[in-house]
Amino acid sequence: MAAAGTIYLVGAGPGDPDLLTLRAARLIEAASLIVHDGLVDPAILAMARPDARLVSVAKRRSHHTLPQEEISALLVTEALAGHDVVRLKGGDPFIFGRGGEEAELARAAGVSVEVVPGISAANGAAAAAQIPLTHRDHASIVSFVAGQCKGLAEQDWAGLAGHGRTLVIYMGVKTAPQIAEKLMADGLTPDVPVAVIENAARTNMRVLRGPLAALPEIVEGQQVRSPALIVIGSVTAEPDHAIATLAQEFEL
Repeated sequence: MAAAGTIYLVGAGPGDPDLLTLRAARLIEAASLIVHDGLVDPAILAMARPDARLVSVAKRRSHHTLPQEEISALLVTEALAGHDVVRLKGGDPFIFGRGGEEAELARAAGVSVEVVPGISAANGAAAAAQIPLTHRDHASIVSFVAGQCKGLAEQDWAGLAGHGRTLVIYMGVKTAPQIAEKLMADGLTPDVPVAVIENAARTNMRVLRGPLAALPEIVEGQQVRSPALIVIGSVTAEPDHAIATLAQEFEL
């Protein structure tokens, strides 16, 4: 019986191959089996060796190639058959990547797991858009939430956004109207600055800005599509406005 392989939970970052860790790049280039999400950029998959087996488990809003339980089972089955498996995820495996669930099942089956972190979608998108998630004049607290999950309306987001805080929302394109309504009901004013970052760190990246009240119109009117991230807080204010504010403070 062949010795069990290892499952590598690898973060592919926001999309640009240059933003991969060295460890991630080496594993991708050497892998014989890569199980990847739909958000992994084709340029990263192109780094795989010609004979590598690429298995897509892409998730879409209304269609999953495989349910999460079956993805985890696939990883374990392949590893128990003696194969090393690179499980390639957009962003970071442990930030809304379900890497924790896959690692738990692998350990329960006696399969070795290694986690290779990646630049998270929040860090990668904000950096590409030159939006600081923290800033001494704007925010000292950052919160990450999922905008598309069970019980969204019942979740308590009070205090996650507002003065001195930045809120980053993953998977919020579909539920943008509910998100805006929820945050304003929790006390945020309609004019709180918002940025929607689509296709971060890629050649077709867009950064769309406006007030919180206009978030649904921004997403729908500009036909925003995933991968996209929503950032809420004064750190997202238009750069010209921020420069003008600083100039006024220093009487320039």
